[in-house]
Amino acid sequence: MFARREGHVNTAEDTGRTGQGGLSLHGMGVVCGLAAGVWLGAAEAPTKLVNAGFSPFAISLCMVAGVFTARWTFPTLLKGTSYVFADLRAKKHLIVWAILAGGLWAVANTLTVFAIRDVGLATAFPLWNTNSLIGLLWGRVLFRELEGAGARNIAKVVSGAVLIVIAAIMLGFSTINGNAAAAPHAAQGLLAAGGASLMWGTMYVPYRKAYLSGMNPLSFVTAFTVGELLTMFVLTWTLDGGRHGSVVQLLHSQHLLFWLFLGGFVWVIGDLFQQFAAKYLGIGRGIPLSNTNQLWGLAWGALVFGELVTADYHHKLLVVAGSVLMILGALFISTAVASSREHLSNNAALERECNRYGLDYLEVLRAQSGEEFGSRTEKRRWWDVVIVLLATGVFVWLGVRAVVPPIAMNLQWLLALGVVLAVSLVGGGYVLWRNTRFS
Repeated sequence: MFARREGHVNTAEDTGRTGQGGLSLHGMGVVCGLAAGVWLGAAEAPTKLVNAGFSPFAISLCMVAGVFTARWTFPTLLKGTSYVFADLRAKKHLIVWAILAGGLWAVANTLTVFAIRDVGLATAFPLWNTNSLIGLLWGRVLFRELEGAGARNIAKVVSGAVLIVIAAIMLGFSTINGNAAAAPHAAQGLLAAGGASLMWGTMYVPYRKAYLSGMNPLSFVTAFTVGELLTMFVLTWTLDGGRHGSVVQLLHSQHLLFWLFLGGFVWVIGDLFQQFAAKYLGIGRGIPLSNTNQLWGLAWGALVFGELVTADYHHKLLVVAGSVLMILGALFISTAVASSREHLSNNAALERECNRYGLDYLEVLRAQSGEEFGSRTEKRRWWDVVIVLLATGVFVWLGVRAVVPPIAMNLQWLLALGVVLAVSLVGGGYVLWRNTRFS
């Protein structure tokens, strides 16, 4: 139905291709992946509130409520609901995939709260970041990523995967043996982190499927958030006591809700950057790059919350060494720049999606390259203003009632990491706007 246009593919998909702002698609994906790492690393910090006696289900549900609020706000601000819903109508088959991805995210996020409670943020973070291996596997099996790669690229990917596995083993060993007194439920925490890795690694399959079909990440996350909120509500209601669960108590503790909503807000920014990284680099490369968030998660856990203050020398050495190895593994994978032969394999996967769902090949190809397509309007409607005002009102209402959580924090490091967040947001946002206008 759609003949392969190899000459056109080599131009549109080449890693040296520049967007409207002059940056290559590969470079843009790298910037988005690094910015995602900074923001995703900060998003889990508010879940430290599990130490205040609330269940992981309650913490996760309130965080997802913040995600839901933020996820409807950003697409409305950047593109408008007319654009988003037109995109969804054009790709109706992807709505169910987005909802499925949201459900997987909700389960994974709940597992991370259990992991943080049982083994701490600094250790749990690198463990669930083995999701890059799961994403790499699905990318190769389902979307033909790495097909046609040269020996050097394959060596980078394999070496990176081995380093990530070794790092996970080191971090797990340090948790069980080096900090057993502080983590009596270490095995349970490790299982929770492993489960989160599996869920999040599989979640990237709908991501890649959406972008092979030309869907804008802002449209995808709008449907995504419906699945995560519904799934989280069902989990909390059925497994956490329903009306008598701790979530009801947490809802009455309005001075704490703001921080969980803020965690959801921060996570949305990180995930949007991650979505664009997956679009321009693929899940096999984009996800490991965004998994540098483990470095930032370690920074928040160790520097702001002092998680490693009482740890012995061997425990600290294993945690640091494991973290460094995991970063190196992610970098090895992410710097394996795709060749023209790999792009042909990617084009074959794209053609398969076009044939399966009756999509316009050239339109999808342009969308994958960051070029706006069609005559889709970005005109703002009156209800767009209402959505943004309501979302802002929720955060303001919670913010005026908020108090600093009863957790020891280093305010100097908190301020320093906050500056890093702001710089990465401005830099990454500018790159996306200048090169693709958030397409």
